[in-house]
Amino acid sequence: MLKQLHKLGPGLLYAGAAVGVSHLVQSTRAGASYGLWMILVVVLANVLKYPFFKAAPLFTAHTGRTLLEEFYRKGKLPMLLFYGLTLTTMFTVQAVVTLITASICASLFQLSIPLWSIAAVLLICCSLILLMGNYQWLNRTIKMVIVLLAITSVVTLLAALFQYQPPTTAFKTFSFFEDADIFFLIALLGWMPAPLDISIWHSEWAQEEKKLHHNTFFIQQAKIDFKWGYWGTTFLAAVFVALGSVILRGSGIELPSGGVAFASELIGMYTAMLGQWSFLFVAIAALATMFSTTLTVLDAYPRVMSKALRLSFPKLNVFHSYIFWLLLTATGALFVLIFQLENMKQLVDLATSVSFITAPILAGMILWVVLGSKDAILTNGEQLLAWFGVAFLFGFAIYFSYLRWLV
Repeated sequence: MLKQLHKLGPGLLYAGAAVGVSHLVQSTRAGASYGLWMILVVVLANVLKYPFFKAAPLFTAHTGRTLLEEFYRKGKLPMLLFYGLTLTTMFTVQAVVTLITASICASLFQLSIPLWSIAAVLLICCSLILLMGNYQWLNRTIKMVIVLLAITSVVTLLAALFQYQPPTTAFKTFSFFEDADIFFLIALLGWMPAPLDISIWHSEWAQEEKKLHHNTFFIQQAKIDFKWGYWGTTFLAAVFVALGSVILRGSGIELPSGGVAFASELIGMYTAMLGQWSFLFVAIAALATMFSTTLTVLDAYPRVMSKALRLSFPKLNVFHSYIFWLLLTATGALFVLIFQLENMKQLVDLATSVSFITAPILAGMILWVVLGSKDAILTNGEQLLAWFGVAFLFGFAIYFSYLRWLV
């Protein structure tokens, strides 16, 4: 087990980026509001997006090129789409994951200073980790965090099941004709298991892993690495849905909008149901979840933006720097936080909804790359699933847009 874990690389970085808001916040809310059947929704979302996430590391393992490099080879339109999708989401996404991490820190350590200042400290700490060790430190740190997260989450769920008591209130009934239900479903699916942007990041991390091991990151190992990361995040999403369903149902408490209040209520409800002994497990699980996401997202955006600009504009050296984009990402996220701290749930739902709307475009671009490759990146069945996934994502995005802006 430990030997296999030592071999894992990009798959766990994917898990570190994926397991965050979609799990701790959205999956928990889904279980608390609608019950255990939401596990089926979570699993379905993972299955539909599976071909696109699998294609990223496998394409790099086969060809040595990343998805971003292949977008560049295919012309200006894919790169323009990449820039548009990335620049419209990067600051909001980084702000959301950092905000929730800061909220948990403020709640755990009883900090009364502004959340944006805690977020600033977190961003500085993550930046230092990335600048001092870059990919290798990121890889080692996330391995420890993900293992810790998995253990604490499962222990918490087992304890909840042993102490389960019949709920006092019923779950909500989901309806496709209720706007509130549809909007929540979109917010859940937008980052379940993760935004499709992570497929591009995963491809870059796979290339770094290949360089680190002097091109000995073989295709079979890439498949194993991906499966551990992908289905591990699926399992953890189901765990958080179950936690929300078992522990938070019948509590009679609505999760508040404020960041610190949200973190306090979430951890407080868990410990109130399980006992004070569980506080440490719940707190570590929550903090590990969000810190890993903050760290990996902060690495990913500078990595892909500096790479993209090196490809598109080789003479603009000032924009090729990883450090430049690291500072810009952190600064932009702080500006979003300073001006958008009033309602955390609204900010989370906005970020996840935007990711859902842009997902069909990214899915189509990835499928284009896969179908144009001479290598067998996906099986025939996976290609068929990918076509169905693209159609589903486009159809649902159009339906959501219709409900949101035309009705």
